[in-house]
Amino acid sequence: MSKTKVNDICQVQCFNSDLVTQLRETFPSEDTLEEMTIIFGILGDRLRVKILYALRNGEELCVCDIAAMLNVKIATASHHLRKMRDLKLVKYRNEGKLAYYSLKDQRVADILSYSLQEFICVP
Repeated sequence: MSKTKVNDICQVQCFNSDLVTQLRETFPSEDTLEEMTIIFGILGDRLRVKILYALRNGEELCVCDIAAMLNVKIATASHHLRKMRDLKLVKYRNEGKLAYYSLKDQRVADILSYSLQEFICVP
């Protein structure tokens, strides 16, 4: 554990109350912050990012196809998809014995696209 240097902390109890108030008023609602936390939590898992990336163009994919694409067991893909479905990031439909998944809305695809542009400088 590193020790905090004296220069790393304020030495007096003084703050810019006007600025603090102004910035506090710009914060998103607690519900919005919770939703953002959920999305970023999901994006913290590499396999889930791959699944979302596969679904990003509005394609509807079967769990079996997703598992084959990512070289994982069907149960593994299904587990991750179920978690994302519970968090309302993806939707699914059954067709006979097959389960098809797609993104629930465009927000996650937009986040992925923006991230890719920033990380690999894709135009």
